[in-house]
Amino acid sequence: MLTFDINGRKLLLSNVNIKPPSPMAARLDLLQGTLDLLILRTLTDDPRHGWAISERIQELSQDVLRVNQGSLYPALHRLEHQGWIASDWGVSDLGRRARFYRLTAAGRKQLERETEDWARFSVAVGRVLRFA
Repeated sequence: MLTFDINGRKLLLSNVNIKPPSPMAARLDLLQGTLDLLILRTLTDDPRHGWAISERIQELSQDVLRVNQGSLYPALHRLEHQGWIASDWGVSDLGRRARFYRLTAAGRKQLERETEDWARFSVAVGRVLRFA
């Protein structure tokens, strides 16, 4: 689950849950693959273990996005199964054994496609918000 929190509102990706200030929460389906896109982008520079991927997304989003481990690891396994990332065992900064994920050549191509799709999508949503 990916959590978006700004001004007291929460957005959880993977069955996105928007929690407005009122007690009643609204449900929203967001584009599938958003978490995949963020993971692929996070792995463009260096291999990372799961927890480091989650922390990096949170850091780059300035604590707006938080990835729940229950959504992160299934996404990592799915991306690995698709051949977009690969993994090797290594040792984390804390001295623990961890699986490190890295982007493959196919993953770089997929990241490029998904980034272009996301850019088109966000421009389209922006147009509707401005002109509707």
